[in-house]
Amino acid sequence: MSGRGELTDAAWERIGPLLPKRGGRGRPWRDHRQVVNGVLWRRRTGAPWRDLPERYGPWATLLEYLQIRYDAVRRVDWTVSVDSTINRAHQHSVGACKRRAADGGTLEDPGHSQMRQALGRSRGGLTTKIHLAVDGRGLPLSIVLTPGNINDATAFSQVLDNIRIPRAVTGRPRTTPARLLGDKAYSSWAIRHLLRRRGIAAAIPERRDQMANRRRRGDKGGRPPAFDKNIYRTRNVVERCFARLKQFRAIATRFDKLAERYRAGIVIAALVLWLREPAADYLSDRL
Repeated sequence: MSGRGELTDAAWERIGPLLPKRGGRGRPWRDHRQVVNGVLWRRRTGAPWRDLPERYGPWATLLEYLQIRYDAVRRVDWTVSVDSTINRAHQHSVGACKRRAADGGTLEDPGHSQMRQALGRSRGGLTTKIHLAVDGRGLPLSIVLTPGNINDATAFSQVLDNIRIPRAVTGRPRTTPARLLGDKAYSSWAIRHLLRRRGIAAAIPERRDQMANRRRRGDKGGRPPAFDKNIYRTRNVVERCFARLKQFRAIATRFDKLAERYRAGIVIAALVLWLREPAADYLSDRL
């Protein structure tokens, strides 16, 4: 039996055998299902860790499990869409430990600390931007965090590099989408060149200033980039994915001080989205 928002028995049957078994010396691990359900409860409610119900175990133990990574599935729609969303950072997310200088003296500059923890100041205050790549069904393949004031194109190469799905049996992991869909924020020469070099077809609309500049140059401006409007219409799967992820309150608003913990919570929520797909076969070498 599972409670509201917890892993169902069917979902647990998929991922339970994939979790690592405790070996060697040391304290025994807490029940994996209890731990994962505790993390899901916190993601869903946005409550502080210290308010975690006792049935999920000590809150400090759960923090050790936040670096959860999932391997992907055998069947993926490799028409990949990319986009980003800005989430406001709660005041509790500010104040992570700053690095000290080598001599143990001056603290790290607050601006550098915020950059390292993916916090950026904009009109709405401190924010974090989630950069996402999803497959054709809107399931997350790559998650990258930056401060909220970072341009989408700046993080694109990292988002693309983070797409990595191991093969079912042997062979190198697949890292190359068949086609990539992005809005005008990704319309740059550097991004289009990167996609051509990797053999990835692009469906990215050209910005007006780029069209005007090309026309102004005449024959030297070159041909307009290929753009398929029909395929581009399917890009809304990434917007729908953001809407599903933001059903978790601790994702819609950032409460975590450390960027790695906030991202780990997003990975856990992404895992839940994968588990809700009835036709998917799950593989993982670590969770």
